[in-house]
Amino acid sequence: MMNRRDFILGSITLTMLGSPLFSARAEQLEKRNLVVILLRGGMDGLTAVPPRDPILASHRPDIMVENTLPLNADFDLNPRLQEFHKCWKEGKASICHATNIPYTMRSHFEGQDVMESGGRTPFALSTGWLGRGIHAANLDGLAISLPMPLLLRGPTSVDNYYPTYLNAPSLDMMQSVHASYPADSLLAQTMGKVISRPVSMMKSTSSRDAHDLARAASRMLAKPDGPRVAVFDIEGFDTHASQGGDEGEHADKLADYDLILSRLKQGMGDAFDNTVIVTLTEFGRKLDQNGGNGTEHGYGTAVLLAGGLVKGGMVHADWPGLQKKHLFEGQDLNATMDARSIYCSAMATCFQVDFEQLKRDVFWNEPLVDLTDQLFV
Repeated sequence: MMNRRDFILGSITLTMLGSPLFSARAEQLEKRNLVVILLRGGMDGLTAVPPRDPILASHRPDIMVENTLPLNADFDLNPRLQEFHKCWKEGKASICHATNIPYTMRSHFEGQDVMESGGRTPFALSTGWLGRGIHAANLDGLAISLPMPLLLRGPTSVDNYYPTYLNAPSLDMMQSVHASYPADSLLAQTMGKVISRPVSMMKSTSSRDAHDLARAASRMLAKPDGPRVAVFDIEGFDTHASQGGDEGEHADKLADYDLILSRLKQGMGDAFDNTVIVTLTEFGRKLDQNGGNGTEHGYGTAVLLAGGLVKGGMVHADWPGLQKKHLFEGQDLNATMDARSIYCSAMATCFQVDFEQLKRDVFWNEPLVDLTDQLFV
């Protein structure tokens, strides 16, 4: 059982998948990286990317973000997103606002299942939209994770490996073990897979610190024979109390995201220019602050896009406004864009597969909008 405090505090984890060594098709393509950063708990788009609207301040007198970073005439950025702002000014970051997955019932466990599965009904699917996308693009490969997150589970079995030591056994030792089993045995086949992996995938880290995980991921993603998909998982956005504005619980979690972005950009070098980094969360927060200077579960939120494959310096939104008549159920920022359109477009760009094929094979021909040319280069 997980108590609520454990759920809020959480941790940061990393999963990587998709080495070109494990896909003939991938070997023939320009290596493009897709990084998904899960922001569990309900990232508040109105705190991360506050609109320049006096209505917001009137509903949040004690948790208003004050010392914002400027974006354009309509929106600002939370001051803890310093690296994102640098990417914005360099033309390597953009935002989709007033968006979310098609889930409105405000349950973390249902919402997180739907955000990973890509469906509409909680707990109805055993695969995730990213796993199905990788399969549709014929890029199945190695996953470094235990257990495999729902987001990455696909229609077919994926080689799943979790190194439990800081340094893997030597190649000589593994070859000796491999030779001790009959060639046609399952154990021999499994050991053969392990031996064939690139050295970069044979090491792990015991740290769950954002700095260490992002630094390790950046080195692996930068390698031509390294993984091309990474999933970071940040928990703790469920700020029912002490949410804060410029500082506080929510700002601290945004800073975790920003640190991951900073370390990826720094460590990947030129490979950052062939990368898309996209956020994913289950829902936003209500417009009104509550009695504990926090916010309750809401609906519409924002998606942050970064990387050299992003058309930068833009806020994409069919902005509904914050007047009560335009709010979802009279209390939340409404969502006017299905976030799955963003994710399908990101996969089309990074996996170099037609958007319509992914829409059909991954999202069952749901009425998603092709944003590939609008969002990505």
